Amino acid sequence: MPAIKISSKVDEKVWGDLKALARESHQNVSGLLTEAVREYIERRRVRPIVLKHLETSMEENEELGRLLAR
Repeated sequence: MPAIKISSKVDEKVWGDLKALARESHQNVSGLLTEAVREYIERRRVRPIVLKHLETSMEENEELGRLLAR
C-alpha cells in the first residue's frame, strides 16, 4: 500500500517515548505510527453489526426502558 507523508505536532515527551519504543522494538517510527493510528481507528469506529445489535436490543426492551425511566 502506498504511504503518504504527513505533518503534525505531538508532545515532546510522547515523541521521545515513541522514538525509544522504536529503538527497543527494532522498528521505525513510521511503522509504529501507522500501527498506532490503525489500532486507534479500530477502537473508535463502531462496527455496523454492533449498532444493529444495539438497535435490536433497544426495540426488544422498549417496555423495560419505559419502566426504568419512571
